[in-house]
Amino acid sequence: MAVVAGVEAGVRERAEGAGRDAYVVRTASEADVPGARAVMLDTVYRDLRSGYVPRWHADIIDPAAAYLEPERCTLLVVERDGEIVATGAVRDRGPAAPPNPQWVADRFPSGSTAQLCRIYVRPEHRRHGLARRLVRELCDFVVRAGGYERVYLHTDPSVPGAEAFWRATAEEVCDERALPGGGQGIVHFEVPVVGLGRPAAAPA
Repeated sequence: MAVVAGVEAGVRERAEGAGRDAYVVRTASEADVPGARAVMLDTVYRDLRSGYVPRWHADIIDPAAAYLEPERCTLLVVERDGEIVATGAVRDRGPAAPPNPQWVADRFPSGSTAQLCRIYVRPEHRRHGLARRLVRELCDFVVRAGGYERVYLHTDPSVPGAEAFWRATAEEVCDERALPGGGQGIVHFEVPVVGLGRPAAAPA
């Protein structure tokens, strides 16, 4: 199980390879919002098969308000050949109860919990380590932001590869499939991150 560490001075552009075949991970701008939204919507329709549900997916419709404007939130994108092919975000709130178990919500209170979300990669760009790179960069952001005490996420194990990825990266907190009635069928995780709970880093 990996422990995420390694704080960087800022989220910098990173590329593997050279020229037009490079994948670049960077902080999203307003200009990236349409491409990021397209990746997210395609994922909820194709992989999660829920379609757009307003109470779950309002952030997808307005990623700028959800992730770009709040100081302690962020949205990262992966670009290749001018196209956004993957996304990953941090929001500054924990899981609500209901629909999540009350003890899970109590463990991850809003304000001190950084929630990883919308870590989506288009199918044709998977198996290039993009999700792992996004998680590393997002956790670096959480440490730099300061004040967060835990990093939380949940995943739908029916999505191919999702459960195995997170079990290799994070620690299981609650598998709702084991609850009476099966709960929502999702799995809750905590990512162990070095350096949490410190004040925000001073500007360079």
